[in-house]
Amino acid sequence: MLDNLPRGTICIEDIEIGMMRYLRKVVTDEDIEKFAEVSTDHNPVHLDDDYARDTIFQGRIAHGMLTAGLISAVIGEQLPGHGTVYMGQSLKFLAPVRPGDMVYAEVKVTDIEFSKRRVKMDCHCAVDGKKVLIGEATVLAPSRKFD
Repeated sequence: MLDNLPRGTICIEDIEIGMMRYLRKVVTDEDIEKFAEVSTDHNPVHLDDDYARDTIFQGRIAHGMLTAGLISAVIGEQLPGHGTVYMGQSLKFLAPVRPGDMVYAEVKVTDIEFSKRRVKMDCHCAVDGKKVLIGEATVLAPSRKFD
């Protein structure tokens, strides 16, 4: 994985509207196989070349939630980072991610409720500059007062 900043924690007291973090990761066959095992989603469109070739996708694709998991990685590791708790996430899948694709996952702070420690973020994933997933996350950010 390639990150723009080190992993860790940004407390609610230090978060500002417009803050952004991202990561880039190549989705591998091994990632897809591991996700299928952990999630128990063994849909052949993800795992079987012959089956997938005859689908609308004309080849294997990564699980959508594997791609969405990269957003979770940015939130849980970078912004706000360690100690963050998910409260909600909307997702819209725009295009498939294929084995070997380099996925760029980004989150950007759009709203902060300091009194409730809530942070809203626009989220997206892209491959070759084309958005493949968009959404919005709401999280409970860590605070120096409580953690």
